[in-house]
Amino acid sequence: MTERPLRIGQPQALGPAAVIQRRAADRLRAGHLWVYKSDIDELIPALEEKAVEGGSLLTVLDARGFPLGTALYSSSSQIALRLISPQPSLTRGQYLQLLRERLNAALTLREELVPQTLETNACRLIFSEADGMPGIVADKYNDLVIVQLLTQGTAQDDVRTLVTEILKERLQLETVIERPDARVRELEQLAAPPAAPLYAKGEAKLATIFTINGIQFHFDAGTGQKTGAFLDQRLNYAAAARYAKGTALDVCTYQGGFALHLAQNCTRVTGVDASRAALEVADRNRELNPPLTGKLDWIQADAFDLLREFESSGKQYDTVVLDPPAFAKSKRAAEGAIRGYKELNLRAMKMLRPGGTLVTCSCSHHVSLYEFSEVITAAASDAGRRVQLLETRGAAPDHPTVLTLAETSYLKCLICRVG
Repeated sequence: MTERPLRIGQPQALGPAAVIQRRAADRLRAGHLWVYKSDIDELIPALEEKAVEGGSLLTVLDARGFPLGTALYSSSSQIALRLISPQPSLTRGQYLQLLRERLNAALTLREELVPQTLETNACRLIFSEADGMPGIVADKYNDLVIVQLLTQGTAQDDVRTLVTEILKERLQLETVIERPDARVRELEQLAAPPAAPLYAKGEAKLATIFTINGIQFHFDAGTGQKTGAFLDQRLNYAAAARYAKGTALDVCTYQGGFALHLAQNCTRVTGVDASRAALEVADRNRELNPPLTGKLDWIQADAFDLLREFESSGKQYDTVVLDPPAFAKSKRAAEGAIRGYKELNLRAMKMLRPGGTLVTCSCSHHVSLYEFSEVITAAASDAGRRVQLLETRGAAPDHPTVLTLAETSYLKCLICRVG
C-alpha cells in the first residue's frame, strides 16, 4: 500500500481517498462492507494534507477511479476500510447526521423486537455493521447501557456525544458507560476512553440486576466478558429449557445463563467453567431466583479434561449443553477449532442417555453453520449414536444478520435428540 499526493485526473471534490484492488471492489459491489489492508493499492490525502490519518473518512475508488462510497479508515487494523455509505465524499458532519438517523432507527427496531417488560429488560441496542454503524456496539441491562466504540473513526468525542445524546433522549436510563474491548483497542491502537460515565442520572450506577426470560442476573460494568453478558443467547436459553429434562450438564456455563434456564425443568443441573470468578457470579444469580426447582451446583474445571474424566467414569446425563468460547479467532485457527468442537460433542454424545437432549453452540464466525453441522455429524458417527436435529438456531433478533456480510452470522445453536 502506498500513499502519495492526489493523482492527475482525480477530482479534488472527492477529498481523501483509497484506491482498492478489483477483488475488493467486487466484494463491495456484492454488498460486503469491509476492505482489508492488503487490498488497498493507494491512499490519496486531500490536497492540503500530507498523509491520511487513522479515523478519517475516505472515498473508496476502484482501480479506474470510480467511487464506490465512503468508508471509515483505520491505519492499524487489518480491516482498513469499513463502508458506511454508497455515497462518496461524505464530510464528518454528514456522517454524524447519518449516524443520528441510524441510531434512532436501531432503537426503534429494538422497541419492536424486544419490548422491555418485567420478563425481559435487557437487549443489544446497537450492533455495529448490522445496524449500519461500523465500530459501535451498545447493550442495555435494565437501566444501565454499556457502549463500545471499536474503531479509530468512532472512538472520538463527537461520536461519544451523539450516541449518549440519543440514548438519553430515547430511553429511561440511570447510567451510560463506555467499556473498551481490550483486544480490539490494542489492534486499533485506540487511546483509553474517558474514565467517567458518559452519562449518569445522579450518582453513577455501575451495577444492576437485569432480567431475561423471567430469570434475573447480576451485572457489573467493571467485570465480565465483552459488554458483560451473552444477550445473543437469550432465545436459545429459553429454547434449551423447553427441551431439557432430568439431569443436565452445562459446559462453559460462564455466569449460569443456560444452567439457570435448565433448572426450570431439570431435577439437577451441573454448571462447568474454568473461571472461578464467573462461577461465583453464577451462584449469586442462582440466589436471585429462588423459584427454580432444579438443584444447581458448579464445578471449576477445564471442559475437555472434565468431559474425559466424566466419560471414563461412566457419568450419564439426560441433557447436555455445550457453549464454549470462540475457538477460531482467525481463519487459520478454524481447523483446530473444528477438532475441538468434535471432541466436545463426541464426548457429550457418549454421556447422554438414549433420548437425551444435546444443545451445542459455536460463536466462531470462521466456522460456518455447514462446517459446524458436519462436525456434529462426524461426532455422531464416531459415537455410534442416532442424532436427530430438532432445531437450528442463531442469535436473538436484536443481533441481526446482514446477508451480504457473513461475519455478522456468527452464532450457531443446534438442538438435537440423541438416540
